[in-house]
Amino acid sequence: MTEPLDKPKRKDPLKRSHVGHVPPAPRSRAAKAMAVRAGQGRFVLQVCKDCAETTYPPRDRCPKCWGELVWRDQPDGATLVAETTVRTSMDLFFRDHLPWRIGTAKLDAGPVAIVHVHGDVADGAAGGARVRLKLCLDRGGNPALFALPETETPNMQDDPQLRTFTANPKHRRVLVTDGRGPVGQAVAEGLIEAGAATVFLGNADPLMRYPGQASIEACEGIETVPLDIGDTRSVAELAGQLGGRVDILVNTAGFTREGGVGFGGKITDLQAGLDIDVTGLMRLAQAFAPAMSGRSDDGVNAAAAFVDVASVYGLTGRSGFAGMAASAAARLTLLAGLKSEMRQTGIRVMSVLTGPVDDEWHQSVLPPKVAPRQVARAVVDTLANGHDLTPVGDIAKDVLARWQADPLLTIREETE
Repeated sequence: MTEPLDKPKRKDPLKRSHVGHVPPAPRSRAAKAMAVRAGQGRFVLQVCKDCAETTYPPRDRCPKCWGELVWRDQPDGATLVAETTVRTSMDLFFRDHLPWRIGTAKLDAGPVAIVHVHGDVADGAAGGARVRLKLCLDRGGNPALFALPETETPNMQDDPQLRTFTANPKHRRVLVTDGRGPVGQAVAEGLIEAGAATVFLGNADPLMRYPGQASIEACEGIETVPLDIGDTRSVAELAGQLGGRVDILVNTAGFTREGGVGFGGKITDLQAGLDIDVTGLMRLAQAFAPAMSGRSDDGVNAAAAFVDVASVYGLTGRSGFAGMAASAAARLTLLAGLKSEMRQTGIRVMSVLTGPVDDEWHQSVLPPKVAPRQVARAVVDTLANGHDLTPVGDIAKDVLARWQADPLLTIREETE
């Protein structure tokens, strides 16, 4: 049974940080397609359109009949056939994390696969032990199968091997960029409930009070800090103070105003939105990414993730909120570039896409709308499961599903 994770001791400031490595990276195009689906929390395998054979690992053609392969969701059950513990390796990543359990599993879907094995799967349990498989992303963003106990066990998320596949907030220090709004406050409280050691909550105007301030100040573990992501100096000063202490960064800042492109919109609103949503995101990345990357394998509270909360309409545009959608689209493009850069260092870059939030800027929008607590739960789940992309709310899930099926049609539907 996994021992509960102890709170890490205070680090010696004179001690050099351990250099982080990522698992072997080269992958085929099919494996990258699998990684995209794994990043959304799906358990998928390839199935042949001609002979219906299910295959693993990812391939370009069916190994049985050379037919075309398509991705389909599969049952996650399996039987562990054999297991062993690796105690020596020439790979830099695995050398730093030995011993490491691996095994061979017969999937209920058909194939036999090499899997990583959770510590709570009993030793010597091979030869018939049932396990539940999870399709994870490793620190390099590549897909891997992880064998978990069939039923939940105490402290299951604390398994050191599993933690390398997630960005679990337990015992980690988190910076949430905007604490003046309901979403940022809910995310901060949710992270404390999930076991975060400290949440630094940004306040762009420390001299002005804001709704919910009393509740935030009374919450143990939340520390407000001056941060205006629209001001390069403010971001740089905070990074100078906290850059070496932030393990997870969650960007909840955003600028939402109603308005179109040719009618009803204001150039000043668009400029403000781009400065906060887009340039602000780059300010955060340039200030915090280098320090986080240097601590990507620094023990229990190693730096782990950069999370951005944005509108799902960045994929499609949005009638009546054209400026907000344009800013969200630019954010998604920036995040794609940041993800490629941070993947080399083992830091995960994650997106949480929301539908209309139930706040003062969406009063004219009809339900369903997303409550701030829903966004908070999605952020915590995204970190705990190591997902790349998480839609929040019925509208975001619907828009994302339609966009994945037919992007141009979805754009037409959402802008009419």
